[in-house]
Amino acid sequence: MPADLNALKQDLTRRMDGAVETLRKDQSGLRTGRASPALLEPIRVESYGAMMPLTQVGTIAVPEARMITVQVWDRSLVNSVVAAIRDSGLGLNPGADGQTVRVPIPQLTAERRVELAKAANKYAESARIAVRAVRRDGMEQIKGFEKKSEIGKDEAEDWSGVVQKLTDSYIKKLDEMAADKDREIRQV
Repeated sequence: MPADLNALKQDLTRRMDGAVETLRKDQSGLRTGRASPALLEPIRVESYGAMMPLTQVGTIAVPEARMITVQVWDRSLVNSVVAAIRDSGLGLNPGADGQTVRVPIPQLTAERRVELAKAANKYAESARIAVRAVRRDGMEQIKGFEKKSEIGKDEAEDWSGVVQKLTDSYIKKLDEMAADKDREIRQV
């Protein structure tokens, strides 16, 4: 068995893991009525003429279940942080208290829960598409090995089966993550 096929499986696994991790990050930004630092991490703040991640201008903390605080390191950036959070599209209304920005997390309405569930499903579908694209690349590489006569037809079929099983396991994992997030969002 050529080492290229083992390297191929490792590469496909690494790339599919990337799709799972991307979904995990995307889902962490969807709020479920509970405060989480991950909710604010994607927000970018205008700082000294450049757009910077919120995590590079302050410390995000969760002092209580429905409150996130951002301890801004530079007092002159407090208003920029407040504006960035307000304009983020997350439906949050932050307030400044000295160098601390307090962000109360409101209760989710039923229609907002439906919107968030749709967004979560959209993220999951994007991850599934990414995994299928990795599978397609793997299958093409296996066909290439077969065309170059590096492997036989039977071996190519065996490895195609391995790639398909790998793909199926990742799709199942993504489906489970999507179902868990959907339950979490719809939970009142």
